[in-house]
Amino acid sequence: MSPPPPLPARPRRTSLRAGLGRTAAYLLAFAVLHGLAVWTPVGQRAENALVVGYADQARIFPWAQSWGPPPLTHEIPLLAVGLALVVTIAVVRRRLREGCAAVATVVGTLAVTELLSKVVLVRPDLVGAAYNLREASFPSGHVAISAALALGLVLVVPGQVRFPVAAVGAVWVALTAGAVQALYWHRPSDVLGAVLPACAAFTVAAGLLGPGAAVGGTRPRLRHVMYVLPVAAAVAVLAASREDAVARPLVFAGAALVCAVLVLAAVVRSPSAPRVQDMPVPGATAAAPGNGTTRTRAPGGAVRPEPGRPARG
Repeated sequence: MSPPPPLPARPRRTSLRAGLGRTAAYLLAFAVLHGLAVWTPVGQRAENALVVGYADQARIFPWAQSWGPPPLTHEIPLLAVGLALVVTIAVVRRRLREGCAAVATVVGTLAVTELLSKVVLVRPDLVGAAYNLREASFPSGHVAISAALALGLVLVVPGQVRFPVAAVGAVWVALTAGAVQALYWHRPSDVLGAVLPACAAFTVAAGLLGPGAAVGGTRPRLRHVMYVLPVAAAVAVLAASREDAVARPLVFAGAALVCAVLVLAAVVRSPSAPRVQDMPVPGATAAAPGNGTTRTRAPGGAVRPEPGRPARG
């Protein structure tokens, strides 16, 4: 007995239009964030006030000087391994379109963030800050690596494991974002500004792929997201902790948690996320095997012939 067919997918044009709308929202948020944090005296004073003490007072400092965790160290090897993993999964699953979209998401995100932080965007000194606080650092390349690789993997893995992969990626992003702030490598606006372009690139890629890109699984519900947030919050607090303060690291942890939420929200709301409608439902119609007749699934789960059209065999 053949299973009932899935309900029709939403048109790709509708998915792409919705994805472009969310992409525009991400880019607008990026521009507003940069304008408020970098180009206003209030924003500069607020973030400069968080940088007190020394980098080695961050509790994660010994790890950052040894094994990582990546991408705090070994950024280039991590990027190479991550891209190789994306390509391998796409080849094994014979998903060329998804593989190309994932590679474009990763490479595009990192190219944009590096170009913006090192060439395009500057940080004017509006408040007479100390010399070490004048360097431009928006957006964070370290956080961009974590977010881009996590979202790139989501595009190529099977539908059943997309949300678990996104959950692990979101926790990893929270860890990276909390750590780079505690180490005074980046400010809160820097980590948020790194995740927004990654979400924008992912949303465009998912919109181009359309709903049919997800095979299997169901769209995660709110309770699934709520299971991940406490873990991401705990990891963010630990990564952002310092020996010399309590309040300032909580600000860092809050920004890191928002980064994790953005990653999860991008995946949950993406056009290619698996939908509950793809599951068999009572009342769906299916063709009987072998004879072309039509059968209807009864409320109790049994398959019965349509009236006047007896099934054979």
